[in-house]
Amino acid sequence: MNSYIETLTWRYATKKFDPSKKVSQADMEVLKKSIQLSASSYGLQPFEVYIIDNTDLREKLRPVSWGQPQVTDASHVFVFCNKKQIEEQFIDSFVEKTGKARNIPLENLKGYADFMKTKILSLSPQEQQNWTARQAYIAVGNLLSAAAHLHIDSCPMEGFEPEKFNELLDLDAKGLNACVMVTVGYRSSEDQTQFNAKVRRSEEDLFTTL
Repeated sequence: MNSYIETLTWRYATKKFDPSKKVSQADMEVLKKSIQLSASSYGLQPFEVYIIDNTDLREKLRPVSWGQPQVTDASHVFVFCNKKQIEEQFIDSFVEKTGKARNIPLENLKGYADFMKTKILSLSPQEQQNWTARQAYIAVGNLLSAAAHLHIDSCPMEGFEPEKFNELLDLDAKGLNACVMVTVGYRSSEDQTQFNAKVRRSEEDLFTTL
């Protein structure tokens, strides 16, 4: 079997982590890079990621995460925070970086910038939030795959109170909203979930080739 598929088969949503094991700094850099290099619409990456290592802070986050032990027992917690609103300046900054990186005069990118502004800024506030959250979820997929490649366990989690996370992490003041988190670390030998057979829809049910 292809080694990449083997790692995806190996991974599962880890329910019980070994709190004595930490992900190395070198591996953390790989995980961060996998998020940074993730695809996103227009390449804008309208989200930020908070990596929570602080023990006291995680103790505060656990009660508003339905009491789930992954929040305190995992090595690190990645909180993906989508932008609540896209400002014109955010797009301008991205276009400026693009021009510098590709040695393209800004005037040559004006049409591209105007196109993005027309499409994105015309969305309602709720539509913008839905769109930015979807971009964050693409990056979550990259993180899960990268962790599996390194044989680091992970668990994507929506079971928390975003409003409380926003308050504890001071996200509202930054125009951000906690939309999903991923705990990473190493599975406990006591986690019985690791022995469950992986259940997925069959290829016949999942794929249609036209």
